[in-house]
Amino acid sequence: MDRLIYTAMTGASNILARQEAVTSNLSNLGTTGYRSTQEAFKAIPLNGPGLPTRTFAINSSTGYDFTPAPLQRTGRNLDVALPGKGWIAVMTPNGKEAYTRNGNLQVALDGTLQTQSGLPLVDDTGQVGTPTAINLPPDMDITVGPDGTITASPPGSAAAQATIVGRIKLVNPPENQLARSENGLFQTTTGKAAAPDASVSLQAGSLEGSNVSAIGSMVDMIAISRQFQTQMQLLKTASDDAQQAAQLLLITG
Repeated sequence: MDRLIYTAMTGASNILARQEAVTSNLSNLGTTGYRSTQEAFKAIPLNGPGLPTRTFAINSSTGYDFTPAPLQRTGRNLDVALPGKGWIAVMTPNGKEAYTRNGNLQVALDGTLQTQSGLPLVDDTGQVGTPTAINLPPDMDITVGPDGTITASPPGSAAAQATIVGRIKLVNPPENQLARSENGLFQTTTGKAAAPDASVSLQAGSLEGSNVSAIGSMVDMIAISRQFQTQMQLLKTASDDAQQAAQLLLITG
């Protein structure tokens, strides 16, 4: 009887954990460049003295959905999107590199090109292994090229007067070597900075949406609710069976 209780109890507990992951995906439905988390259940034998006699369920992340999301045209010069695979390199507060697909960029008061959350973008023209920020000159028109090259020109001037002031570092590390940190950014599992990839391109004046499926997530929520009800019913069944067994023992005793 306790085998059923153990399995149902661990199943119910991990269903709640899975619900939390789906809820997190839904909450990021409108987050630019967001990559949804994928979850799955699996059964694990409980080892101990003698033969394994118990199995418990766990919910684990199987990775992330890296499917590109639709691009939305904004017309803003400092909005950039990645039409295919790839990432924009940013600098974390501890000086390490991290990667994002949120190309909603802005210029800080000191001229640093940064993300909407205030993280500086990494300059690909800087020293290898030492992330450096991109600093833009004041009162200039800024243009971002497909390869990440940033040019600045006086307002109203011809394109020939544009000056290259930096280049956004674009990378494309293997997806199985990426993990999301608590701040929502991706970093390599090795902790090393990814190498620049010339095949990654940017599309200026656009932003990528979230790849979370609202319908798919709602279906998952309904399925999770039903699975939880099933586990609760199993626990009730085990409790009823235990009570009936106890009554039989009293009668036969």
